[in-house]
Amino acid sequence: MATTLSDKPGRTVMRPSGRRRRRPRLRETKNWIGGTISWLWLAIVIIPIYWVVITSFKAQSDYYLSNPMAPPTAPTLDNYQLVIESDFPLYFLNSLIVAVGSVVPAVLFSFMAAYAIVRASTNRFLKSVNWLFLMGLAIPLQATIIPIYLIIIRLHLYDSLLALILPSIAFAIPLSVLVLANFIRDVPKELFESMRLDGASEQTTLWRLAFPLTRPAVVTVSIYNALQIWNGFLLPVILTQSPDKRTLPLALWSFQGEYSVNVPAVLASVVLTTLPILILYVVGRRQLLSGLTAGFGK
Repeated sequence: MATTLSDKPGRTVMRPSGRRRRRPRLRETKNWIGGTISWLWLAIVIIPIYWVVITSFKAQSDYYLSNPMAPPTAPTLDNYQLVIESDFPLYFLNSLIVAVGSVVPAVLFSFMAAYAIVRASTNRFLKSVNWLFLMGLAIPLQATIIPIYLIIIRLHLYDSLLALILPSIAFAIPLSVLVLANFIRDVPKELFESMRLDGASEQTTLWRLAFPLTRPAVVTVSIYNALQIWNGFLLPVILTQSPDKRTLPLALWSFQGEYSVNVPAVLASVVLTTLPILILYVVGRRQLLSGLTAGFGK
Protein backbone atom coordinates (compact mmCIF):
# COMPACT_ATOMS: atom_id res chain seq x y z
CA MET A 1 0.00 0.00 0.00
CA ALA A 2 1.08 3.55 -0.62
CA THR A 3 0.16 6.86 0.87
CA THR A 4 -0.51 10.01 -1.19
CA LEU A 5 0.86 13.20 0.31
CA SER A 6 0.65 16.70 -1.12
CA ASP A 7 4.09 18.27 -1.14
CA LYS A 8 3.17 21.41 -3.14
CA PRO A 9 -0.06 22.61 -4.68
CA GLY A 10 -0.75 20.46 -7.72
CA ARG A 11 1.97 17.95 -6.86
CA THR A 12 1.55 14.64 -5.14
CA VAL A 13 4.25 12.41 -3.71
CA MET A 14 3.78 8.68 -3.33
CA ARG A 15 5.41 7.25 -0.20
CA PRO A 16 5.24 3.65 0.82
CA SER A 17 3.43 2.96 4.07
CA GLY A 18 4.26 0.22 6.50
CA ARG A 19 6.49 -0.50 9.41
CA ARG A 20 9.68 1.45 9.78
CA ARG A 21 12.84 -0.43 9.20
CA ARG A 22 14.71 -1.15 12.38
CA ARG A 23 18.34 -0.35 12.54
CA PRO A 24 20.51 -3.40 12.74
CA ARG A 25 21.71 -4.03 16.28
CA LEU A 26 25.38 -3.89 16.89
CA ARG A 27 26.77 -7.16 18.07
CA GLU A 28 28.31 -6.98 21.51
CA THR A 29 31.77 -8.49 21.51
CA LYS A 30 32.75 -10.06 24.79
CA ASN A 31 36.25 -9.48 26.06
CA TRP A 32 37.10 -12.97 27.22
CA ILE A 33 40.75 -12.16 27.87
CA GLY A 34 39.94 -9.14 30.05
CA GLY A 35 37.25 -11.06 31.92
CA THR A 36 39.58 -13.98 32.58
CA ILE A 37 42.32 -11.71 33.86
CA SER A 38 39.81 -9.89 36.09
CA TRP A 39 38.63 -13.17 37.64
CA LEU A 40 42.21 -14.29 38.16
CA TRP A 41 43.06 -11.00 39.87
CA LEU A 42 39.95 -11.31 42.05
CA ALA A 43 41.03 -14.80 43.10
CA ILE A 44 44.54 -13.54 43.90
CA VAL A 45 43.03 -10.88 46.19
CA ILE A 46 40.23 -12.93 47.76
CA ILE A 47 42.09 -16.18 48.52
CA PRO A 48 44.57 -14.65 51.04
CA ILE A 49 41.75 -12.77 52.77
CA TYR A 50 39.70 -15.97 52.95
CA TRP A 51 42.67 -17.86 54.43
CA VAL A 52 43.30 -15.18 57.05
CA VAL A 53 39.66 -15.12 58.18
CA ILE A 54 39.12 -18.89 58.40
CA THR A 55 42.47 -19.49 60.10
CA SER A 56 41.68 -16.93 62.80
CA PHE A 57 38.77 -19.20 63.88
CA LYS A 58 40.91 -22.35 64.09
CA ALA A 59 42.49 -23.72 67.25
CA GLN A 60 46.27 -23.64 67.37
CA SER A 61 46.41 -27.43 67.75
CA ASP A 62 44.33 -27.94 64.58
CA TYR A 63 46.21 -25.43 62.46
CA TYR A 64 49.06 -27.75 61.46
CA LEU A 65 46.83 -30.86 61.12
CA SER A 66 44.03 -29.56 58.90
CA ASN A 67 43.92 -28.41 55.31
CA PRO A 68 45.00 -24.73 55.25
CA MET A 69 42.20 -23.76 52.84
CA ALA A 70 39.48 -25.83 54.50
CA PRO A 71 37.06 -24.02 56.83
CA PRO A 72 37.38 -24.90 60.52
CA THR A 73 35.45 -27.96 61.61
CA ALA A 74 35.06 -26.55 65.13
CA PRO A 75 35.18 -22.73 64.94
CA THR A 76 36.40 -21.04 68.08
CA LEU A 77 36.72 -17.49 69.35
CA ASP A 78 39.60 -18.34 71.70
CA ASN A 79 42.09 -16.57 69.43
CA TYR A 80 40.12 -13.31 69.54
CA GLN A 81 39.75 -13.64 73.30
CA LEU A 82 43.51 -14.17 73.62
CA VAL A 83 44.21 -11.11 71.48
CA ILE A 84 41.87 -8.88 73.47
CA GLU A 85 43.36 -10.09 76.76
CA SER A 86 46.93 -9.42 75.52
CA ASP A 87 46.74 -5.62 75.87
CA PHE A 88 45.15 -5.26 72.43
CA PRO A 89 42.92 -2.36 73.60
CA LEU A 90 46.04 -0.46 74.71
CA TYR A 91 47.76 -0.99 71.36
CA PHE A 92 44.56 0.01 69.58
CA LEU A 93 44.35 3.22 71.61
CA ASN A 94 48.00 4.06 70.84
CA SER A 95 47.45 3.55 67.12
CA LEU A 96 44.29 5.66 67.25
CA ILE A 97 46.09 8.51 69.03
CA VAL A 98 48.97 8.42 66.55
CA ALA A 99 46.67 8.25 63.50
CA VAL A 100 44.30 11.03 64.57
CA GLY A 101 47.10 13.18 65.98
CA SER A 102 48.96 12.93 62.68
CA VAL A 103 46.19 13.07 60.08
CA VAL A 104 44.21 16.02 61.47
CA PRO A 105 47.15 18.52 61.69
CA ALA A 106 48.68 17.27 58.44
CA VAL A 107 45.46 17.64 56.42
CA LEU A 108 44.59 21.04 57.92
CA PHE A 109 48.07 22.44 57.31
CA SER A 110 48.18 20.93 53.81
CA PHE A 111 44.78 22.39 52.92
CA MET A 112 45.75 25.90 54.02
CA ALA A 113 49.14 25.62 52.28
CA ALA A 114 47.53 24.39 49.06
CA TYR A 115 45.03 27.26 49.14
CA ALA A 116 47.81 29.80 49.62
CA ILE A 117 49.88 28.28 46.80
CA VAL A 118 46.96 28.34 44.34
CA ARG A 119 45.58 31.77 45.25
CA ALA A 120 48.98 33.48 45.33
CA SER A 121 50.51 31.72 42.35
CA THR A 122 52.60 34.79 41.44
CA ASN A 123 54.37 34.87 44.81
CA ARG A 124 57.94 33.62 44.39
CA PHE A 125 58.23 32.55 48.01
CA LEU A 126 55.15 30.35 47.78
CA LYS A 127 56.44 28.89 44.52
CA SER A 128 59.66 27.87 46.26
CA VAL A 129 57.62 26.39 49.11
CA ASN A 130 55.61 24.39 46.60
CA TRP A 131 58.80 23.01 45.08
CA LEU A 132 59.96 22.13 48.58
CA PHE A 133 56.81 20.11 49.13
CA LEU A 134 57.28 18.35 45.81
CA MET A 135 60.85 17.45 46.74
CA GLY A 136 59.47 15.78 49.86
CA LEU A 137 57.76 13.21 47.64
CA ALA A 138 61.13 12.03 46.36
CA ILE A 139 62.58 11.29 49.82
CA PRO A 140 61.60 7.86 51.20
CA LEU A 141 61.11 7.29 54.90
CA GLN A 142 63.83 4.66 55.02
CA ALA A 143 66.46 7.19 53.88
CA THR A 144 65.69 9.58 56.74
CA ILE A 145 65.18 7.20 59.64
CA ILE A 146 68.64 7.83 61.14
CA PRO A 147 68.32 11.68 61.11
CA ILE A 148 64.81 11.34 62.52
CA TYR A 149 66.11 9.10 65.29
CA LEU A 150 68.85 11.60 66.20
CA ILE A 151 66.42 14.54 66.18
CA ILE A 152 63.97 12.69 68.41
CA ILE A 153 66.80 11.85 70.84
CA ARG A 154 67.90 15.50 70.93
CA LEU A 155 64.32 16.61 71.63
CA HIS A 156 64.01 14.05 74.45
CA LEU A 157 60.93 12.55 72.81
CA TYR A 158 62.19 8.99 72.43
CA ASP A 159 59.77 6.25 73.50
CA SER A 160 56.69 8.48 73.32
CA LEU A 161 53.71 8.73 71.02
CA LEU A 162 54.71 12.27 70.07
CA ALA A 163 57.87 10.81 68.56
CA LEU A 164 55.64 8.93 66.11
CA ILE A 165 53.22 11.79 65.45
CA LEU A 166 55.71 14.48 64.41
CA PRO A 167 57.50 12.49 61.63
CA SER A 168 54.16 11.13 60.42
CA ILE A 169 52.87 14.68 59.98
CA ALA A 170 55.98 15.66 58.04
CA PHE A 171 55.71 12.73 55.62
CA ALA A 172 51.96 13.17 55.10
CA ILE A 173 52.15 16.83 54.07
CA PRO A 174 53.85 16.67 50.60
CA LEU A 175 51.34 14.34 48.91
CA SER A 176 48.41 16.03 50.64
CA VAL A 177 49.48 19.47 49.39
CA LEU A 178 49.88 18.15 45.84
CA VAL A 179 46.43 16.53 45.73
CA LEU A 180 44.58 19.38 47.44
CA ALA A 181 46.26 22.05 45.30
CA ASN A 182 45.10 20.30 42.12
CA PHE A 183 41.53 20.19 43.43
CA ILE A 184 41.54 23.85 44.47
CA ARG A 185 42.76 24.82 40.97
CA ASP A 186 39.64 23.19 39.52
CA VAL A 187 37.38 25.59 41.46
CA PRO A 188 36.21 28.32 39.02
CA LYS A 189 37.92 31.65 39.59
CA GLU A 190 34.59 33.42 39.20
CA LEU A 191 33.48 31.97 42.55
CA PHE A 192 36.50 33.42 44.30
CA GLU A 193 35.93 36.78 42.63
CA SER A 194 32.29 36.73 43.66
CA MET A 195 33.24 36.08 47.27
CA ARG A 196 35.79 38.90 47.14
CA LEU A 197 33.24 41.35 45.70
CA ASP A 198 30.84 40.44 48.50
CA GLY A 199 33.45 41.56 50.99
CA ALA A 200 34.50 38.11 52.23
CA SER A 201 37.98 37.77 53.68
CA GLU A 202 40.47 35.14 52.59
CA GLN A 203 39.75 33.12 55.70
CA THR A 204 36.02 33.15 54.99
CA THR A 205 36.64 32.18 51.37
CA LEU A 206 38.91 29.38 52.53
CA TRP A 207 36.40 27.72 54.84
CA ARG A 208 33.07 28.75 53.23
CA LEU A 209 33.96 28.16 49.58
CA ALA A 210 37.15 26.17 49.01
CA PHE A 211 36.67 23.65 51.80
CA PRO A 212 33.13 22.48 50.87
CA LEU A 213 34.02 22.18 47.18
CA THR A 214 37.19 20.16 47.88
CA ARG A 215 35.71 17.92 50.58
CA PRO A 216 36.12 14.74 48.47
CA ALA A 217 39.84 15.47 48.16
CA VAL A 218 40.13 16.13 51.91
CA VAL A 219 38.45 12.80 52.68
CA THR A 220 40.65 11.02 50.15
CA VAL A 221 43.96 12.25 51.55
CA SER A 222 42.71 11.72 55.11
CA ILE A 223 41.89 8.06 54.50
CA TYR A 224 45.10 7.50 52.57
CA ASN A 225 47.29 9.05 55.27
CA ALA A 226 45.38 7.26 58.03
CA LEU A 227 45.95 3.94 56.28
CA GLN A 228 49.69 4.59 55.90
CA ILE A 229 50.11 5.66 59.53
CA TRP A 230 47.87 2.90 60.91
CA ASN A 231 49.97 0.22 59.17
CA GLY A 232 53.30 1.93 59.85
CA PHE A 233 55.96 -0.35 61.29
CA LEU A 234 59.35 1.31 60.83
CA LEU A 235 58.79 4.40 62.99
CA PRO A 236 57.26 2.52 65.96
CA VAL A 237 59.97 -0.13 65.98
CA ILE A 238 62.77 2.48 65.88
CA LEU A 239 61.36 5.28 68.03
CA THR A 240 59.61 3.31 70.79
CA GLN A 241 60.78 0.72 73.27
CA SER A 242 58.26 0.31 76.11
CA PRO A 243 55.44 -2.24 75.69
CA ASP A 244 52.84 0.36 76.67
CA LYS A 245 53.89 2.56 73.70
CA ARG A 246 53.46 -0.14 71.07
CA THR A 247 51.06 0.29 68.18
CA LEU A 248 49.04 -2.44 66.49
CA PRO A 249 51.72 -3.54 63.97
CA LEU A 250 54.08 -4.17 66.90
CA ALA A 251 51.38 -6.03 68.82
CA LEU A 252 51.96 -9.07 66.61
CA TRP A 253 55.18 -9.69 68.52
CA SER A 254 53.15 -10.65 71.57
CA PHE A 255 52.17 -13.93 69.91
CA GLN A 256 55.68 -14.93 68.82
CA GLY A 257 57.38 -17.36 71.16
CA GLU A 258 61.00 -18.49 71.29
CA TYR A 259 60.43 -21.62 69.19
CA SER A 260 56.98 -21.19 67.66
CA VAL A 261 54.41 -18.66 66.52
CA ASN A 262 50.72 -18.75 67.36
CA VAL A 263 49.56 -18.26 63.77
CA PRO A 264 45.77 -18.25 64.43
CA ALA A 265 46.21 -15.61 67.15
CA VAL A 266 48.38 -13.51 64.85
CA LEU A 267 45.74 -13.66 62.12
CA ALA A 268 43.00 -12.83 64.62
CA SER A 269 45.01 -9.74 65.53
CA VAL A 270 45.31 -8.90 61.82
CA VAL A 271 41.52 -9.14 61.40
CA LEU A 272 40.89 -6.87 64.40
CA THR A 273 43.51 -4.42 63.12
CA THR A 274 41.86 -4.26 59.70
CA LEU A 275 38.32 -3.65 60.96
CA PRO A 276 38.77 0.10 61.79
CA ILE A 277 40.16 0.82 58.32
CA LEU A 278 37.30 -1.16 56.75
CA ILE A 279 34.73 0.77 58.78
CA LEU A 280 36.40 4.05 57.83
CA TYR A 281 36.19 3.10 54.15
CA VAL A 282 32.51 2.12 54.42
CA VAL A 283 31.68 5.44 56.07
CA GLY A 284 33.60 7.62 53.60
CA ARG A 285 33.45 5.49 50.45
CA ARG A 286 31.32 7.96 48.48
CA GLN A 287 33.62 10.88 49.17
CA LEU A 288 36.65 8.66 48.57
CA LEU A 289 35.43 7.38 45.20
CA SER A 290 34.40 10.85 44.05
CA GLY A 291 37.81 12.15 45.09
CA LEU A 292 39.68 9.38 43.27
CA THR A 293 37.62 9.69 40.07
CA ALA A 294 37.44 13.49 39.95
CA GLY A 295 38.71 14.91 36.69
CA PHE A 296 38.10 11.79 34.56
CA GLY A 297 34.79 13.13 33.28
CA LYS A 298 36.30 16.30 31.88
